[in-house]
Amino acid sequence: MEFDASRPIYLQLLDEFKVKISTGEWEPGAKIDSVRNLASLYEVNPNTVQKALVELERAGLTETRRTAGRFVTDDRNLISNLEDNSFYKIADDFISRAENLNLEKEEAINQLKIYWEEKND
Repeated sequence: MEFDASRPIYLQLLDEFKVKISTGEWEPGAKIDSVRNLASLYEVNPNTVQKALVELERAGLTETRRTAGRFVTDDRNLISNLEDNSFYKIADDFISRAENLNLEKEEAINQLKIYWEEKND
């Protein structure tokens, strides 16, 4: 994962972990890898990973079980809401980038359709 220097790394990890939950890569009820392993995987300080995981738990997306570790929530409604929010975040990013390129709405949507069709051929 490449990190954006303009945003704190823990927030970028938080977003990454939310994507893993919303896409099912981290399944409901699944045990999450240890802080140390995640830090090694992402090549960041364990404290940075811990900070992201604390925020994930504050959002109710994970829970810590004493002596057993950290687990993804089983709350399907919460995960569904996360999926919706993830989509809107991606859509907002797309719109912002299209505007930065001075694309009109119709042109941006058309370019997206063309690209989508090319990717799925």
